[in-house]
Amino acid sequence: MTTHLALLRGINVSGHKMINMVALKKALENIGFSNVVTYIQSGNVFVDTEEESPTKVGFLIKQEIFKEFGHDVPVIVIGKEDLQACLDRNEFLNEEGVDLKKLYVSFISSVLPDNMITQLNLNFIKPDEIQLDGKRIYLKYEVSPAKTRLDNKWIEKSMNVVSTTRNWNTVNKLLEMFEEKE
Repeated sequence: MTTHLALLRGINVSGHKMINMVALKKALENIGFSNVVTYIQSGNVFVDTEEESPTKVGFLIKQEIFKEFGHDVPVIVIGKEDLQACLDRNEFLNEEGVDLKKLYVSFISSVLPDNMITQLNLNFIKPDEIQLDGKRIYLKYEVSPAKTRLDNKWIEKSMNVVSTTRNWNTVNKLLEMFEEKE
């Protein structure tokens, strides 16, 4: 059995794409996933399956959400190593006095080329900061994600990817939940 973490983008936000977590859990169990566990209402779902391919798991979840709830929801599936990499490779954590409440991670659908950062015009996002790391983007907001241009829409349009973002506390909690499952 492989444990996967599905990150659903844009559900239960401001009354849009509402999905009850109990109903989601049942729907995913009905298509063969086991040990389905959700964390908070914003679309973090652990599933166990014999299927090892994160892409296939994401497709099955996306398909079931559309069938059961009528919402076209982007799904990014990651593993424990992706969350661990957030702790190991986020250079913002090395800054003295960094405010963890202003750190976020965007998980994206495909690996970004190393030269992507030089191709982007990042002047407009200042004073916010960004670091690219394969299929993760580390974000440090000066004020908050509600008061920035550096959001999922910009990431998706500028980098031609699907993106879903989690705050630093959620990233840590999801890693803790992965560890408890072992």
